Amino acid sequence: MLVIEQHAPLDATATERLVLAFELRCKCRLRTHAESGEDTGLFLDRGTVLHHGDKIAANDGRIVEVVAAPETLMEARSADSLLLARAAYHLGNRHVAVQLGDGWLRFAADHVLRAMILGLGLPIAEVIAPFEPESGAYGLGHTHGGETRTTSIIHQYRALP
Repeated sequence: MLVIEQHAPLDATATERLVLAFELRCKCRLRTHAESGEDTGLFLDRGTVLHHGDKIAANDGRIVEVVAAPETLMEARSADSLLLARAAYHLGNRHVAVQLGDGWLRFAADHVLRAMILGLGLPIAEVIAPFEPESGAYGLGHTHGGETRTTSIIHQYRALP
């Protein structure tokens, strides 16, 4: 069994892949299978949320890349940013995980939420895509080998000409 108890640096070279839906990437204790089929056990710190592209280290030294699995989602699209903001507000008010993009938002398929968003005047389509929702105001800086993703992005931004 591949046992994983810690994160690895983002620049580490992975030899295994772990494909998980968002719901499973939120579990700190999980028995699953690597893409190769090998039994895998996750034993991570409470509150850990794995993101697409994260690297985690197995106890035997192998590096595993986390891959966000495609899943069924609802997608609302609009050129009206105020309408999208209203929809995001109402979904957030219900503690629904929301992924934001340029002119769209996505959330897990749910008929009640679909009806609510349609009621706000937004068209809804069902899509199959990886789900990478916003981590929330207090979860911006999860760590990877001592550096947070936020810190990494700031360093990349400062390096731009």
